[in-house]
Amino acid sequence: MKKITYFILIVLSFLELSCKKFLDETNPNNITLGNYFKTENDFNLAVNGAYNQLRGLYNSRSAWTMGEMRSDNTHYDYKSSDQAVATVNRCAVADFLDDKFNNQTPPKWNAGFNTISAANVIIDHIDDITLPDASRNSILGQAKFIRALAYFDLVRYYGGLPIYPRAPLTRAETYVARSSVQEVYNLIIADATDAAAMLGAPAFPQTGRATKGAALTLLGDVYMSLKKYDLAEQVLKQVTGMGYTLFPNYGDAFQLANKNGRESVFEIQFNTALAVPQANVEGSVYNFLPRMVNTTVVTGVNFNNVTTVGGFNTPTQDLISSYEAGDQRLDASIAIAEGTFNATDDFTATAVKSVVGYTAPAGKVGRPFPKKFLHTHTIGGQTNDNWPVYRYAETLLLLAESLNEQNKGGEALPYLNAVRSRAFGNATANITSTDQTVLRAAILKERRAELAFENKRWLDLVRTGNAITVMNAFGVKQKVLYSYLQTGSYNVTQNRLLFPIPNAEILLNEKLTQNEGY
Repeated sequence: MKKITYFILIVLSFLELSCKKFLDETNPNNITLGNYFKTENDFNLAVNGAYNQLRGLYNSRSAWTMGEMRSDNTHYDYKSSDQAVATVNRCAVADFLDDKFNNQTPPKWNAGFNTISAANVIIDHIDDITLPDASRNSILGQAKFIRALAYFDLVRYYGGLPIYPRAPLTRAETYVARSSVQEVYNLIIADATDAAAMLGAPAFPQTGRATKGAALTLLGDVYMSLKKYDLAEQVLKQVTGMGYTLFPNYGDAFQLANKNGRESVFEIQFNTALAVPQANVEGSVYNFLPRMVNTTVVTGVNFNNVTTVGGFNTPTQDLISSYEAGDQRLDASIAIAEGTFNATDDFTATAVKSVVGYTAPAGKVGRPFPKKFLHTHTIGGQTNDNWPVYRYAETLLLLAESLNEQNKGGEALPYLNAVRSRAFGNATANITSTDQTVLRAAILKERRAELAFENKRWLDLVRTGNAITVMNAFGVKQKVLYSYLQTGSYNVTQNRLLFPIPNAEILLNEKLTQNEGY
């Protein structure tokens, strides 16, 4: 946000000085926001740029640090010799010891507002030229979906936010106070509603662009966060009639051949075939593996992830133990790197084993890692996986939850059991109870198994009111397992349900206030 704002202010200052010193006319050869958009393709390129900003928001180290490591799903490999600032700060987020100076959480804030800025430029200038109605709706609908998605992510992690209904062009428009959480949600709902009205239904195979189905799923998720369950039901039921379906096997949803397939509602796009591959690749799994000088045994590619900071987002035994017997998602989501740690806590893998029923043999260590994002690739750190934001399985679980919260347990069961039947390969594990309390716990557990490592768990714990109880209890178990944890870790209070506003933003904008407890 700061970089884009500075650029705009510099451009404005330059234009003002140029006009005063030379002419009152703008040089027609200079490209400015006022004359850039001349064709439909210019808008399409801008939309592509806005999608690109989502990578830093939904698929980055801050995203999985805050969405998974903050929860009971994942932890980290402690390395006593690696106490670099970034490492210590990332571990602090997992241990609830982070503060306003932490350098691992601000990238999410920055990426979110960069995304909002990119979307705002499109929204502000959509009427600079005359576009066919279909093109205008598509472009504007995508921009509003992207802006809503960014604000929705940020408000859940940070609370009230500065609202920018248009790209700020002056200092006064840039440095604004935080709006209330409800005001932010009002903007999100308006944008998502507009997007749903403007965008077309999905056509398969999909292109990766936002559709009506994606906008409605986002809107349903928003209503669930606001506990407006009847409204969530209304919009999510529309999605069930749009041609989405679950792949027969859980692991199929993450195969490269199935990117943007019938189970995909919206995913962040990556493509190693593009001209600038380093900007278009997904390699998060290398962060999730243990630190290894050579990753060949696990990835098939010789890559040193010791220096690129492996050893994070490690599946916890608490998560592994939570899977029911026969749940195929366990083996599809997690694998074991078998080998040994050396004296400096780096790992040498000798085999990859199934996590199901695994027991390490004598002299070996079994280190779990998220498997669902690891697929055949040829260059280390470049797996070509897309990153799921919404899958149809989540749409079904959100719908089941919305119905259960309205005491419609009988209506909720088919949607819940559609997900479970796929997970277990048959209907024998279907849930039959319609008791609201029983189903509430079952749906939360189902979301944990279905959406593991997709950066949903922490948000789910907060949204359902379980974060404080679950994470304090989890912390007690963690301290028994790991002697390196500090006494004050896992002291989870109400204030810890939000992250601190980055201190640099507070210093830059005196109108911003910090979240309580930081």
